[in-house]
Amino acid sequence: MKRTHTCNCLNTQDAGKEVTLVGWVNTVRDHGGLIFVDLRDRTGMTQIVFDPQKSEFADVGHRLKDESVIEIAGKVALRPAETVNKKLSTGEIEVIAQELTIHNVCAVLPFPLDDEQADKVNEDLRLTYRYLDLRRPRNFNLMNLRHRASMAVRNYLDEQGFLDVELPMLFKSTPEGAREFLVPSRLNPGEFYALSQSPQQYKQMLMVAGVERYYSLARCFRDEDLRADRQPEFTQIDLEMSFIDREDMYALIEGMLKRVWKDVLGVDIPTPFARMPFVEAMNRYGVDKPDTRFGLEIQDFSDVFKTSEFKVFASTVASGGVVKAFNAKGLADITQGELKNLEDTAKTLGAKGLAFIKAEKGEWKSPILKFLSDAEKAALKERLNIEDGDIVFFAALGWEKACAILGRVRLDSAQLLAARGKLTISPTQYNFLWVVDFPLMSYDEESGRYLSTHHPFTSPVAEDIPLLQTEPQKVRGQHYDIVLNGVELGGGSIRIHQPDVQKKIFEDVLKIPADVVESRFGYMLKAFHYGAPPHGGLAIGLDRLCAILGQRSSIRDVIAFPKTQRGQDLMANSPGPVTDKQLKDVHITRDLPL
Repeated sequence: MKRTHTCNCLNTQDAGKEVTLVGWVNTVRDHGGLIFVDLRDRTGMTQIVFDPQKSEFADVGHRLKDESVIEIAGKVALRPAETVNKKLSTGEIEVIAQELTIHNVCAVLPFPLDDEQADKVNEDLRLTYRYLDLRRPRNFNLMNLRHRASMAVRNYLDEQGFLDVELPMLFKSTPEGAREFLVPSRLNPGEFYALSQSPQQYKQMLMVAGVERYYSLARCFRDEDLRADRQPEFTQIDLEMSFIDREDMYALIEGMLKRVWKDVLGVDIPTPFARMPFVEAMNRYGVDKPDTRFGLEIQDFSDVFKTSEFKVFASTVASGGVVKAFNAKGLADITQGELKNLEDTAKTLGAKGLAFIKAEKGEWKSPILKFLSDAEKAALKERLNIEDGDIVFFAALGWEKACAILGRVRLDSAQLLAARGKLTISPTQYNFLWVVDFPLMSYDEESGRYLSTHHPFTSPVAEDIPLLQTEPQKVRGQHYDIVLNGVELGGGSIRIHQPDVQKKIFEDVLKIPADVVESRFGYMLKAFHYGAPPHGGLAIGLDRLCAILGQRSSIRDVIAFPKTQRGQDLMANSPGPVTDKQLKDVHITRDLPL
């Protein structure tokens, strides 16, 4: 390397040393006699002093532009006491330049690179110049954080005896999951690979192969609509183990996350993590990935309203539905606009409206109040601890919809309360939670058949296996999700390893035709006849994990070259057109929408 030191390591003990530094010009300051340059590399900054009285530096103030790449040789000197910069680790010294090489002069920047100003710049512009955006201190720190998180995972799993095995990205299409990216095969005309959504089947084959403990930071691909926490390509911490049960998996993952938080943030997170059954999570929080940093818990009032004069509530209970409510404590000052937004959200999830009761100035106010009896109001007040300044929201629908509606309204209400300073939701409070005891199957009204809640390789709880053909909705799966502050970090399950049970799930419960089972999963069923061990696994989204560690709301911030919500890489103009010859080579013709 040309450098003798980095820009963050020189100190007073280096005074008098001859050094060579390389990096980017962070700022240039002309103090009328001397030119000061803050030289930056990935480690930090050092102040460089140029004397324009020397002929070789006569026009240095004009030649050096911010973000230009230079190399300097010079001597380390102590700064005068009054000029020491206590904000820099190198703030007590400076380097008196003796030689200068300009490797590259930077053009006019499309936007400023300091974090405060750059955050105000349109994201599309920043992504177009992502190589500049990544120079920003915050973004480089996020890349460094991701590296340290990855290394903590690798080191921990290596210590636990795992092998890092690379698995194929080109798989075959399995349409039951998310929409896939298809790749035509030139050597097999008319046939396609699919980019792997997850290396699920391959890692199970590794268990049959006797690897016993596998992991990978696996690249995965899904052709889905995008949002802040979703990208078409993403990375998951993928692992699988043989001869384990759920307790073994809980202990392993808790130890891994404890290591990550300690190595990356210096934070000791307590273990073991809390556990909550799926049904309890839905009943209390309205979602299977609850944020437990605050209350506002949902309660069931079906027993109270089953004989109510309010026919909307009574008829819902009579038809098998539920009446649920929660107290958004302190939010009675909600504006009409905010209330309408909550109602619109509820309607998108299947509600016809959003019933509420406000408690203000010693009285309750609500369009539904006239339909409620004194006993019903007393039950609401007692169970929800309704006081002045509160507002109660209701949902009366089928169980799953009622939970989902109030779960979403609960989260939105919490944000409104936090914005008013009435509720604290700390990003550095880490409430880890295992959500367990999921139903193995859920009934899909549209298709008229049962679908896997997780995936079809999830093992049922042993004592529930006899119910598979008679009451599949009552069968519990050995499925577990790891949740943090309302975010599903990942999930997994103990897998089916018996060929007869797996075949029964495919054909008898999921109603997948036998020929389709054979074409898609025949090799797996065959492998299970050759000594398949009991096994289970889990995958954690590395992008989501790093976004939480870095306190970022979007996973795009922790991905080096993310794509927009239209799946575009604006920097590289990807995706892009291909030639007719390229299409002919893979036997594809164009059929574009008009």
